Formats: sequence, structure tokens, C-alpha cells
Amino acid sequence: MSDNNNTFHDCGDSVCIIGAGPGGLCMARALKRQGLSYEQFERHSDVGGVWDLDNPGTPMYESAHFISSRDLSGFLDFPMPKHFPDYPSNRQILEYVRAFAQAFDLYGPIRFNTGVEQVFKREDGRWLVTLAGGEQRCYRAVVCATGCNWDPNMPAIEGQFTGEIRHSVTFRKADEFKGKRVMIVGAGNSGADIACDAATHADKAFISLRRGYHFIPKHLFGLPADEVSEKGPQLPIWLVRPLFSLILRVLNGDVTRFGLPKPDHKLFESHPLMNTQLLHYLQHGDIQARPDVSHYDGNEVIFKDGRRETLDLVIYATGYKWSCKYAADYFEWKGGRPQLYLSIFSRQHHNLFGIGYLETNSSAYKLFDNEAHAIACYLRDQLQNPQRARDFEHLIAHDDPDLTGGINFIKSQRHEVYLEVHALKEQLRKLRQRFAWGDLDDGYYTALRQPSATPVAQPA
Repeated sequence: MSDNNNTFHDCGDSVCIIGAGPGGLCMARALKRQGLSYEQFERHSDVGGVWDLDNPGTPMYESAHFISSRDLSGFLDFPMPKHFPDYPSNRQILEYVRAFAQAFDLYGPIRFNTGVEQVFKREDGRWLVTLAGGEQRCYRAVVCATGCNWDPNMPAIEGQFTGEIRHSVTFRKADEFKGKRVMIVGAGNSGADIACDAATHADKAFISLRRGYHFIPKHLFGLPADEVSEKGPQLPIWLVRPLFSLILRVLNGDVTRFGLPKPDHKLFESHPLMNTQLLHYLQHGDIQARPDVSHYDGNEVIFKDGRRETLDLVIYATGYKWSCKYAADYFEWKGGRPQLYLSIFSRQHHNLFGIGYLETNSSAYKLFDNEAHAIACYLRDQLQNPQRARDFEHLIAHDDPDLTGGINFIKSQRHEVYLEVHALKEQLRKLRQRFAWGDLDDGYYTALRQPSATPVAQPA
């Protein structure tokens, strides 16, 4: 059957997964565990998503490392190998993700070098997916797992700059800064990383910050900081915040001494910077902090405090628009962020899901496992226990749980979907118990693992 010379396929009860990065692979494994059929599409030539430096448009750069630690960051039933460092490099993460796909035999259903052009909801509620090249395939559900870091956010700054302006998505290696006077605009974790590369390679380096941040060392008491937080007693935020604030004052002192603005929020009300290496370079003068940019004038930047600097290159580390171009019309957007139940389930459109459309204070991969498990159990119930599925659909439409964990997050675009990880995990745990979805305990996926799977290689 064809339509306008484009091949059409009705895929019955199969689920469409768009993207084969870590989130898409978690989704594939969860569906496989429930015995549900699916097809998966990846526009690149291999799995890995943003972690593959050869993936066109990736924001990855050579010096990037995980900001969550090895032992807390692995997929369920597939821990990161002990020979990895506490904070693995991007190359190690890519190797690990591909080993995960091999270990659970996830490569087979993936169609590589196949982008998705459009997702369309038909009148019967099924989803028509148009692939690059025109082929159309119809599914009962679509999972968007293409991530949030592909569409650069470029701020509008007055004036004309005669040097070079780029977004950090174009940055790959520190050598690009040699012989140049460089400014990094923005101080998220990527911006801080890139600023450190500028500090060691540029002739002169600056970082422009709109607001101040709290700096958390990657290690506390010799352990990764997230291990200290996760494995210690789970204390209420009113007790955790002053305790951690005291530790940071002892370790870092007053960071405004280095020209950094004072944070305008309490600890944990915005994502902290896991980068005391930047403090090291500020302490030694290898990079200098500056306030927000006012405007450009030729080869000079003028800051809001009136200071001026002559520059060759400006890198905007100003984040990404959370566009999902192939299905944008089916998401409700607020402040540039999709509004989803538990950051997973569309409230308006049946069987449209997102994996990874959230900001939180935790490692991502185990969260992806939690998200994927909930989607897969709900999709299974639609076929095997329709009443239970309808009960859950009532929650999707009406439930509005508090996922802040008692934290008053700052009001910004980035924080429109920010949530506290323990609050989300607890909510998902309650749902698993309420709907008899089973626990996500160690061993849940063991039976799917291929006995001949090649482990992540030891370093030579």
C-alpha cells in the first residue's frame, strides 16, 4: 500500500522509539523485558547519542567527563566497570553505552542512519511516523528519546563584534583557544569545563556570569560527592542545606574574592557547579571572572559594570532550546520546556512519551531506567489489563504531585521542569506498588543479558 509514492506500513501494536542514546536504549530494554514489540530509529550510524563525538550536532567536547560518579551512574544490572575512574571521560561513557546495547542485544531492532521527519497523530489515536526519505509507519505509541541538547540557545546581545562568536556546541578541543583572547559566556557545568580549557590554552581567558553559583567539589572526604549525599542518611532539606553549606564554606571559602558574583539563591535551589577546577584557575589568574555582558563595540566587549576587554573569540555556553522538531506541536511548552506528567507522560495526547525531558540533581541513567519501566508497564497494561491502564490514565490527566522535595527552585526557564530526584523516585515507587508493576531491584534485567556479551575493555 502506498500514499504519494511513500511506502506505508501498519506496525500493529508495536511501539516506536526515536533515538538510540542512553534514554532510548533504556526504553528498548524495558519494552523487551515486558515482551512488547518495538522499532527504533537513530539518525546516526551507531548508538551513543550525545556521547559520540562523531555524531553530527553533538555538544560533546574532548575534555568532557561525567559529573555524576561511576558507581551511582550505571544502568540497572549493568554497573560501570571498576577500572573506570570516579568520573569517567566521554570516551569511556560511549564505550560503556555501546557495551550495554550489546550486552542486552539491543542493536537488532535499531534502524541506523534513519532520521524521523514528522510524528502525526491520526484521528483513530494511532501515531503516523514519517522517516527521512518518505517512508511512513504507524504505531500505537511513540517514545521521544532524542534528548535536549541539540538546538543551541544563542542570546541576543546589542552591538557589533568584529571577532568570532560561536555557541559551545561547536567547541571540540582546547587547542582551538591557542593564541586567542577568549571569553566564555555562561557557567553551567559545560561552560565551566570549557572555561578551564580556555584558562590553560588561551592567551587571555574570561568567564562572564549572569548569576553566582554554589561550587561543590567532586570529592568530599575522599569520596565522590554524590556518594556522600546518596549513601548517607536521607535527611530533610532544612537540615541538609545548612550542613552542606558549612562544608562548602570550609572548603571553598568566599568565592566572591575571585570576582565571582554572590549566589542569589540558596544551595540546591539551582544546579550547583561540580567544578572546583575553575576556582583553581581563578585563584591563579589563569582566567578572570566578569559580570553579564552589556554590549559589543568592534573587537571589545563591554560588561554591565563598565569594564571593557579586547577579545578574539566568544563562546556562548548558554544552553539549548528543548525543541523536539518532529513532534513539537504535540507537546505543551512552558518557558521552553515540555509539560509532562512526571516529566514522562503527555497529558493531552494518549501514548506520547518522553525520556530525559527533565532537569534534576542526580545522575541520569538510573532515572532513565525508572522512566522506561513505568512507560513499558503502562503499555503492557493497555493490552493485558485495560482497567488498570485506564486507572493510570486518570492519574496522567489529573494527578499533580509535588516533586520539589521541599526545595524552592529559582524562577528561570531552566527550572520549569526541575525536580528533586528522590521525590521523583519515591513517586514512581508508589506507582509501581499501586499498579503492581513490580520492583526495580537488582537482577530485574539479568535474564535478558547475553552470556556472550563482551565486557567493557580494561585499559591497555
